[in-house]
Amino acid sequence: MEEKRILCIGLVCLDIISVVDRYPAEDTDTRCLSQRWQRGGNASNSCTVLSLLGAPCAFMGSLAPGHAADFIVADFRRRGVDVAHVAWQSRGDTPCACCLVNSTTGSRTVTLYDTNLPDVTAQDFEQVNLTQYKWIHWEGRNAAEQVKMIQRVEEHNRTCPAHQRVSTSVEVEKPREELYQLFGYGDVVFVSKDVAKDFGFHSAPEAVKGLHSRVRPGATVICAWAEAGADALGPDGELVHSDAFPPETIVDTLGAGDTFNAAVLLALSRGQRLQKALTFGCQVAGRKCGVHGYDGIV
Repeated sequence: MEEKRILCIGLVCLDIISVVDRYPAEDTDTRCLSQRWQRGGNASNSCTVLSLLGAPCAFMGSLAPGHAADFIVADFRRRGVDVAHVAWQSRGDTPCACCLVNSTTGSRTVTLYDTNLPDVTAQDFEQVNLTQYKWIHWEGRNAAEQVKMIQRVEEHNRTCPAHQRVSTSVEVEKPREELYQLFGYGDVVFVSKDVAKDFGFHSAPEAVKGLHSRVRPGATVICAWAEAGADALGPDGELVHSDAFPPETIVDTLGAGDTFNAAVLLALSRGQRLQKALTFGCQVAGRKCGVHGYDGIV
């Protein structure tokens, strides 16, 4: 039987990536080691990783017609990612990010312009045939609309046999108050280090224990903490940890978090236990940090 797909909903943008050997001083003119265009955005990157890991997947997000969107759609198709649910907007611009990747440290510095393109709405989501999917993941953006989308899935699940239900996850990455309503939704909640710090936590174990009361009963909260690995707290209340798996040389951390999220949710969607899924996420994210882009992660 054909494996049902995973749908990722959120941002896609054009990343213009300059690789440098050191971070440039302000008001200087320097050459970079290399430069490339790459499809970016959290949900978009997670689709790339899912596809590379052999999972059938689809992307839902907004684009505006033009050269950047043409490049993005062609790259999705090259990766085998379904783009039937892309919402083509008549106003606004396709988001663009300028990224500096320091090849000496692996750090990435990003400036993103995405202020005038409308996000997908609950009305757009009404067109999604939920029976095609086993898992839907939301990158936290227009949270009020995303809550309505998740509620539609919850309603669908109440009418289905257990084996036909759609699992859900949300990523709360940016420390913005409006996104925090998403804690109460989803079977799995991914919390970023930045958000954990915004709540006053100083480690991943502290964060998942402190935020567990905010997620719905039966849900799992997961927090990755870069070189400190990742921690999770599931419905049984047991704290689960995985160490990080850094490569010999860190060259590019851009998209490492999106890689971690994709690998974890894929493992969970295939019935793996939380410990195994968390470890798999850290392993794949570690491999990603050792290569430019995504083509060396498997």
